[in-house]
Amino acid sequence: MLIRRVWRRRLAKPNERCSARLALLGLSLLTAGCAAQGKPYERANAPSNTATIYVYRPYSFFGSLMHPTVRCGNQSAVIEPGGYHAFVVPAGRVTCSTSTETADVLDIDAEPRIYYVRERMGWGLLVGRPELNPVDDDQAQLEIQSCCVQQP
Repeated sequence: MLIRRVWRRRLAKPNERCSARLALLGLSLLTAGCAAQGKPYERANAPSNTATIYVYRPYSFFGSLMHPTVRCGNQSAVIEPGGYHAFVVPAGRVTCSTSTETADVLDIDAEPRIYYVRERMGWGLLVGRPELNPVDDDQAQLEIQSCCVQQP
């Protein structure tokens, strides 16, 4: 009986070390997927004859390690989870796109006003698939307030 108790105590220490290592690994994974850092959302100053396309990505742990490049017109930016970028483009037809193992393309007949596009990561075969979805002003205002600016 005494031998069994001693044996169990010796086995408990490696399990405690294993638990501590798993907790440390979990913490490092969580901090690796943190939300974007930067200034909180504010409207961009743009000339009156241009369109402003805000592409934003609300924070989600799923796909947080993926940062595909978003292109609108001839500009591009990498948008992290919890981030946004304001693309100021000439009025006219503008193509916004992003890709990983698949591509998503959004064509906008841009007038001199503000447009909102939500980037989201969907399920993919090997990696997440980015999606660009136009969003109405009211919904976008609710979601973009928690995002931080991302520089190209």
